[in-house]
Parts: sequence; C-alpha cells; structure tokens
Amino acid sequence: MNALSDIDVDVLVIEDDEVTRRYTVASLAKAGYKVMEAASGEEGLSIAKEQKPTVIVLDIMLPGIDGFEICAKLHASEIDSIIIMLTAKSEDVDKIRGLELGADDYMVKPFNPIELIARIKAILRRWLRAHQYKDAHEFMDIRIDFRNLKTYKGDVELGLTPREITLLGLFMQNKGKLLSRDDLYKSIYGEAHFGTNKVIDVYVKRLREKIENNPHEPSIIRTVWGKGYVCGAYDEDAAPN
Repeated sequence: MNALSDIDVDVLVIEDDEVTRRYTVASLAKAGYKVMEAASGEEGLSIAKEQKPTVIVLDIMLPGIDGFEICAKLHASEIDSIIIMLTAKSEDVDKIRGLELGADDYMVKPFNPIELIARIKAILRRWLRAHQYKDAHEFMDIRIDFRNLKTYKGDVELGLTPREITLLGLFMQNKGKLLSRDDLYKSIYGEAHFGTNKVIDVYVKRLREKIENNPHEPSIIRTVWGKGYVCGAYDEDAAPN
C-alpha cells in the first residue's frame, strides 16, 4: 500500500482563534493535506455536512455551538470523520467527555502542529491496518482496493469512509469467524480509547446499507445474536465455547 501521504486526506479545522487557526491550516497544508477552515461551530458543522472531510480538528471552546455539541451531532449523523479535539483545558473530565462523544484523539493547546500531523497519520494507520492487508480483499461481489483506498460492488465504486473500509477489511480478513463488539471496537479505536462498543452497531448498520443487496436480510455481514457479527457463513455448533 502507498504511504499515507499518497492518500487524499481532507482536513477541516474548526477554531475561532484566528492565530491558532491560520497556523494550524498552514501547517497541515504544508504537510500535503487539503485543508478547509471555519471560525465558528455553526460554520464548521455546515462545512462538515457538505464536504464530509476525512479529518476534523475541532476546538472545544467555540462561540455558539461548542465542540462537544458538534462532536455529538457529527457522531449521530452519517458523517464518519476522524475527530481530534483541541482545548485550552487539561482536565481529564473534558478528555473523557470528548472521547465518549466520539472523538478519536485529544490535544491540549498550545500544541505543536507536527504532533497533530503525527497523530492524524497514526489514527489513519490504525484505521486502515495497512501492514495487515494485501493490495486487495474480495468476498462475494465486494472488493476492497487498499492501494487506492477504493471499494467496489461488482464494477460500481462504493463511497466507503476510512473507518468503514477498516471495518469491512476486518470482517473480510476473518471470514466465518465470530467477532464481538469488543473485538471490533478495539481494532478500530485501540485498547485505551474511552467509549462504548455499542457504536459498532451504528457502523455495521451504515456499512450494510452500502454493501448489502438487502440490508435487512444481510448475507455479507451477519448478526450472531448476543455475541457479535460474522462475515459470511457461521457454524455456531462448530464454534468453540
């Protein structure tokens, strides 16, 4: 798979402090990212809904809608962006609240843009699990091209987000194997992330809507009630207790 710098990554910076915003935008652009910016929560939310960026750098203390509310709205919507929250506060309670609302990481201001870029790359690597994958994975009529970060159903390209590609890749890599919500959650977010594995149900639902012929009767990602999910056929009698 190509380096992360070869992947088109759109970043939206939502920050009301002009100096911090300009410096962050310039640093991200210099690193090769396509960068958008917003000076208020309302403006940022509007851009996020329209552009669906790969990454959102989100200040907590914003005029109007604050970062916590934006994070919650994004998490409840169809927008599946990496969210890195920024704040001048360092209290653990703010960090935990942001992560529980769906943020992927958290940085305290003032911060070094080089560290921000490093964290973005680290999250992308964790999501894509590039070192585990071949150039492509296939199952039934679905194919993931990891080299170009594209997913196809037959000859039709599907608009999967990086998180959805990661989730689908995990299923394809473990065909026939039961994966619990905990298994999937830790693979996507890492061991130390605060939050609930119930979010996996939301991502599976969205993924099914994009890849299944009938999302209500899935044949690719099946539910094993009370236990988790499985890609393809699952023999519960043959599974270990």
